[in-house]
Amino acid sequence: MREEKRMTELGRVSEITRYPVKSMAGMPATEAVLGWHGLEGDRRFGFRRVGDSSGFPFLTASRLPALVLYRPVAYDESTEGMLATGVRTPGGSVVALGSPELKSEISDRAGESVELMQLKHGIFDEGAVSVITPATIDGVGREAGFRLDRRRFRANIVVETGSGHPFLEDAWVGHELQFGESDSGAAALVTLRDERCVMVNIDPDTGEKDARVMKAVVRLNNNFAGVYATAIRRGSIRVGDPVFLNTRAPGLV
Repeated sequence: MREEKRMTELGRVSEITRYPVKSMAGMPATEAVLGWHGLEGDRRFGFRRVGDSSGFPFLTASRLPALVLYRPVAYDESTEGMLATGVRTPGGSVVALGSPELKSEISDRAGESVELMQLKHGIFDEGAVSVITPATIDGVGREAGFRLDRRRFRANIVVETGSGHPFLEDAWVGHELQFGESDSGAAALVTLRDERCVMVNIDPDTGEKDARVMKAVVRLNNNFAGVYATAIRRGSIRVGDPVFLNTRAPGLV
């Protein structure tokens, strides 16, 4: 037996976002390179809690919601990987990402000492690339009782399918997403559903929490919204690119 692929056009890429520093605000992009460790420049930095010997010592917005109010604003274009260099603080000042000022401010807010870490392959919870549809976000919003800002879900890629049905992404698990017309361009294998945490409760503009959001995801889809994927072919992804689903079906030898 061999596997035959069946390709279906899902829709188009409507948004691309990198999150240069874990739990800080994202940086929208019109184009990004999908590499073996996610989008170039995505989650390459994080603030580690000094003295924390756990397997995941990074400070996240689940501990310090105000982290989402810090906005990376610049990249070093002289280096590979689109590495962030500057951050706009909630107070409006722009400081270097590695500056003592930023480290001190975040330590004070967190009530514990932190230090900036850079990981070449990124700092991810479950998967390197997160994908969601607007229909899923809108469906959760209807259940929660108010319109949701898409940034709550912190997706790298938003795919507009034209369907109003939420959670279509669940059916993509185990199959391939191809970005663009070329069968030699960027592609990713959808590996698992995205199990949500309290991050979805945090307003990206205020840092305030609203538990209705996560409760809605739990009621509607057992706390899953969107999917994770891993690159199987490197390449560029652009806003407006068509997105195809390559499903695998058994065929004859």
